[in-house]
Amino acid sequence: MAESKGALLAKSVQKHAGRAKEKILQNLGKVDRTADEIFDEHLQNFTRQQNAANRLQKEFNNYIRCVRAVQAASKTLMDSLNEIYESNWTGHDLLYVQAQNCEMLWQDFSHKLGDQVLIPLNTYQSQFPEMRKKIEKRGRKLVDYDSQRHSYQSLQQSNPKKRDELKMVRARESLEEAKRTYEMLNSELHDELPALYDSRVLFLVTNLQTFFAAEQVFHCESAKVFGELEAIVDKLATECQRGSYTVKKSSPKSPKISTSNNNMIQSVPSSPTSIGGATTDNLPPGVLYRVKATYKYNREDVDELSFDVGEIIRVVEYDDPEEQEEGWLMGVKEGTGEKGMFPANFTRPL
Repeated sequence: MAESKGALLAKSVQKHAGRAKEKILQNLGKVDRTADEIFDEHLQNFTRQQNAANRLQKEFNNYIRCVRAVQAASKTLMDSLNEIYESNWTGHDLLYVQAQNCEMLWQDFSHKLGDQVLIPLNTYQSQFPEMRKKIEKRGRKLVDYDSQRHSYQSLQQSNPKKRDELKMVRARESLEEAKRTYEMLNSELHDELPALYDSRVLFLVTNLQTFFAAEQVFHCESAKVFGELEAIVDKLATECQRGSYTVKKSSPKSPKISTSNNNMIQSVPSSPTSIGGATTDNLPPGVLYRVKATYKYNREDVDELSFDVGEIIRVVEYDDPEEQEEGWLMGVKEGTGEKGMFPANFTRPL
């Protein structure tokens, strides 16, 4: 067994030394080398294709890592919002549901990118190292073939009187074996390399279609979720303007209600019987005073009053005093006769 291993090792060293010598002679121009321009073109295409696949794989891996990082950040943010959003605020349960929907969308998106985009890309890219090994093997067998060809040619050119016919026979057999091995590999690569190169288009189309479709679904569904979240917060803002979440004082006075974003702060009466400086002369029966709309208001409920800036509203008593809300008045629009509740801080007394 030891002799067998030693013999194999010696044969391997001899083969490597022979190839190295042949390459040196070829590089120095001492001997010719077998040329194959068609194969060289296939090899250039293969190299470009492999480089493109490697880069795409690298960038997709980086992209998915970033997506998963944003996914984690999104979950943390939504968890914080759920804790901050108080349980008595409008839409509290809906906010939690939409946060869960957002998390599910991220999970589905990340899963699709990993299973339907990255895994096929890894499979596609895995072809290239094996094909590269086969190309390198073909290169070694080509060097062996050229070496055996040059050895046989040298024997043929030697003095016929000193020629060893047995050696010639062995050299010819070695040449034929080397040629057969090389041509078999060469023929396979002439078929496989163009086929692999042509496959790049269909792969890229399929992979990108999957990627872009996953992106489209994720962003469209996410937009719906965030639209629902925005509606929840908008409703909270409206109820806040009504004073639904204002802390009640033990001795209430006329409140000063502030509208958002640079709106003026103005004093409004806490009840229709407190005029607050409005003119009460020459008013129809039942009218406490008149106000003018300083901001547009769209009603949220059927018992509310919508109006545009500049419209005049006659303030009247509530039919049921128990229905009166702090910061809200009951009024009738001049001209249309529409009646309903409205926020006092959207108007000013006349």
